[in-house]
Amino acid sequence: MTQFDGELSPPFEIVEPASWRAPIIFNSPHSGSVYPLEFLNASRIDLAALRRSEDSFMDELIVDLSDRGFPTVRVNFPRSYVDVNREPYELDPRMFTGRLPSFANTRSMRVAGGLGTIPRVVGDGQEIYRERLNVDEALGRIEALYKPYHRALRRLINKAHQAFGTVILVDCHSMPSIGVSRDEPRRPDIVIGDRYGTSCAALLPDVVEDVMSGLGYSIGRNKPYAGGFITEHYGNPASGLHTVQLELNRAIYMDERRRERSPRFAQVAADFSVLADALAKVPLGDLGPFQAAAE
Repeated sequence: MTQFDGELSPPFEIVEPASWRAPIIFNSPHSGSVYPLEFLNASRIDLAALRRSEDSFMDELIVDLSDRGFPTVRVNFPRSYVDVNREPYELDPRMFTGRLPSFANTRSMRVAGGLGTIPRVVGDGQEIYRERLNVDEALGRIEALYKPYHRALRRLINKAHQAFGTVILVDCHSMPSIGVSRDEPRRPDIVIGDRYGTSCAALLPDVVEDVMSGLGYSIGRNKPYAGGFITEHYGNPASGLHTVQLELNRAIYMDERRRERSPRFAQVAADFSVLADALAKVPLGDLGPFQAAAE
């Protein structure tokens, strides 16, 4: 199994408040910036290029919410190393020496794009590795990093669900201010993803849009990001499990070229606190779980 020699200790962090104010969890799965030395040595691109896949500083924007009564989750390893917002085994057989397990999903659109559980490329399409990885290396990362993260997140969600009868997972991401295609229209400040109405009660995206637009942010829904594996996998409104993804335009809070926090960083963090307070005021009874009407 892959050994990390303390580089990725801890691989992720969960901070629970002394007292939960509401069953709302803020999760940052793509802001990890601890790059194992063996990964850097195996990469054909430099650290600056690898970091283009990061949701840089997203974890810092939500870190103070635990002091306000909301648990927070942050991943410390980079998504270019292991992407927890994928199925456990979305793997490209062309990347590896050795045979993948028969249950691996080798044909998803994300795998085809090079963005599987062990990514082949960074966000702008540059190939990561000099040569193929041993398949045991990939499986070792999944066992040591991916699975423990999801076990811990599932425990936290179950804890909230048992205590409150419902839970809201806010999956926090950031996006480049400009898309890869020149034909793509200007990206809004925030894209709310709810898997086209399937991952949470309709009330929640409406609250997010009302609050954040009231604070001056432009809002989009589901395009170009409707929500990934986490949003889809943990969102089950009929059971009282609600997941909403937030994609924040990086130009709002950071200098994308220098990868530095911008002067507006503190204000954006404060606005996330306003949003958390607003979500905490949503009556839980309005979220379900809802039973399907009898025919």
